[in-house]
Amino acid sequence: MLAPRHLIFTALEGALTEPRTDSFAGAENALYELDRRKIPYILLTSRTRDEIEPIRRKMGHSHPFVTENGGGIYFPDGYFSVRIPGVTRVGRYLSIAQGRAYAEVCEALDEIADECGVGVTGFHHMSAREIAENTGVKPRAAELARAREFDELFYFNSTDEKAIAHFVETARARGFATRRGETFWHISSKCDPARAVRTIAELFRHATHTKLRLVGIGADERDLPWLAAVNQAVLLPSAGSGQNAWDATPGRSTRTRASVVAGSLPGPAGWGEAILNIIGQS
Repeated sequence: MLAPRHLIFTALEGALTEPRTDSFAGAENALYELDRRKIPYILLTSRTRDEIEPIRRKMGHSHPFVTENGGGIYFPDGYFSVRIPGVTRVGRYLSIAQGRAYAEVCEALDEIADECGVGVTGFHHMSAREIAENTGVKPRAAELARAREFDELFYFNSTDEKAIAHFVETARARGFATRRGETFWHISSKCDPARAVRTIAELFRHATHTKLRLVGIGADERDLPWLAAVNQAVLLPSAGSGQNAWDATPGRSTRTRASVVAGSLPGPAGWGEAILNIIGQS
């Protein structure tokens, strides 16, 4: 691996790929240039390792990636010649587990729900067929989504906001983070995409002995914490609305906002434009 000048971190869904179709049409020229110049790009996703494998194969992605909202970091075997501290072998990869194991998270979810008197249904309670029925995805896609390692998806069986707030606070006190997604809630512990970005960047610096410029491309206000860990950040507008996540995220500090540039186009086309603008400055 040649020493790169840029190291790119990118959200997958909504940035490099269309969230509903997984298409990266519009980003092909930028992907070609990254490959030609041997510039690594690291994928960050809320999905499981099994879910993104087909996408990685289609785009020819051969670099490290981060799954389940920062739960796990994966390195293709032999990617670095230097030793990677704290790794274990998982299939064809070397992995750093940042989050607590999935079985522990599921156990905690059930215990906290019992303690709070709140009914929950998690992916570990459902078959792939039931997940498919609840999400509208095909059964095979549901199987891939169910192959979780760090982050559990669930829903509350009631809409009692006071009880839900009590659950969230109890989980936080026990060291578990919860967040409301578009369809499901998430619960995990110690999953941190910003920490994953810093860990990967340090490994690249050690392996290449190069001063790197860290670039980040996000598509959602939830990407802002890890975008703060890079030198140059681009936040793409939301598809359909043309609205940048800044406009929907009041209260951000001027200092933080000044470090993030708004992209002009959503999705893969905006991603490709941003990448070519950045690496074209080389």
